[in-house]
Amino acid sequence: MTLSAEPIVYGLIFIAVLVLVEGVYLVAFGKSISLNKRVNRRLEMLDKGTKRDEVLAKLRKEMDQHMTSRGLPLYSILADRAQKAAIAFTPQQLIMVMIGVSVVAFVGLTVGTEAGLAVRVVMGLTMGVGGVFFWISSKAKKRVSLIEEQLPDAVELMVRSLRVGHPFSSAISIVSKEIKDPLATEFGIIADEASYGRDIGDALKAMAERLDMQDLRFLAVAVSIQQQSGGNLAEILEGLAKVIRARFRLFRRVKAITAEAQWSGKFLSGFPVGALIVIQVTDPNYYDEVIDHPWFIPACFVVGAFLVANLIVMRALVNIKV
Repeated sequence: MTLSAEPIVYGLIFIAVLVLVEGVYLVAFGKSISLNKRVNRRLEMLDKGTKRDEVLAKLRKEMDQHMTSRGLPLYSILADRAQKAAIAFTPQQLIMVMIGVSVVAFVGLTVGTEAGLAVRVVMGLTMGVGGVFFWISSKAKKRVSLIEEQLPDAVELMVRSLRVGHPFSSAISIVSKEIKDPLATEFGIIADEASYGRDIGDALKAMAERLDMQDLRFLAVAVSIQQQSGGNLAEILEGLAKVIRARFRLFRRVKAITAEAQWSGKFLSGFPVGALIVIQVTDPNYYDEVIDHPWFIPACFVVGAFLVANLIVMRALVNIKV
């Protein structure tokens, strides 16, 4: 029995799945939806002549549709991350994408490998579902990180707007126009909802819960208390901006301190896999003498389990809450 360079084929197919999903997403919704562009998508839609209420309805549907569809098969594992990433695909479309890329992965495995039918089916589904899950998780993590980075500047802009005499609803609207996405569109939705009569405090609470961000909860609570009890909102938000910025700096410092341990864990788990791929490419017959041994396959599973456990344990050790 001879091993081949099939691990490389599997890796290339998985990368192709990610590229295909991103390509379909950009084609379907345009470049403005990409976080790399940081274009204010809401203002772009308004500039194209779309009515304000239609833009609000579309954006709210995109941001709220995932949590209401948790009962769909396979979708519960994606709902929370899709919500944070504000994926424009509907839940049904995402499931269709998973099925489509699973078929593409199966075809790629059929053409590029000699694996059996059962293995190709299982790996095709794994790559399709896993690829979409990885893609959504990456987008959610990036979007939440951008919002956390933008929030202190947004709050400080609110403070300056309040001090020159603007009401809080106008301050929210100014923030939605002056900063970049993704936070600009989020605050733009709140400004539009406020103009249609929704309480700003409730809108901020809903945004904080949807994104699961503690700093946004602080902002929502501060605004709600000020609405009920009165007080100088500008001073309250100025203090909150300092707290948020200090928390953000502390988080970055903790992240920098733990980065070495994180990359050590990733390297220790990834190096054996990389060494295996290099060996298969340079000498496909390297394991011929032991591959038929009854303990070879079980040993491979044990080693794989240890590598995965190493990643999990290292991530748990350095996951310090700020």
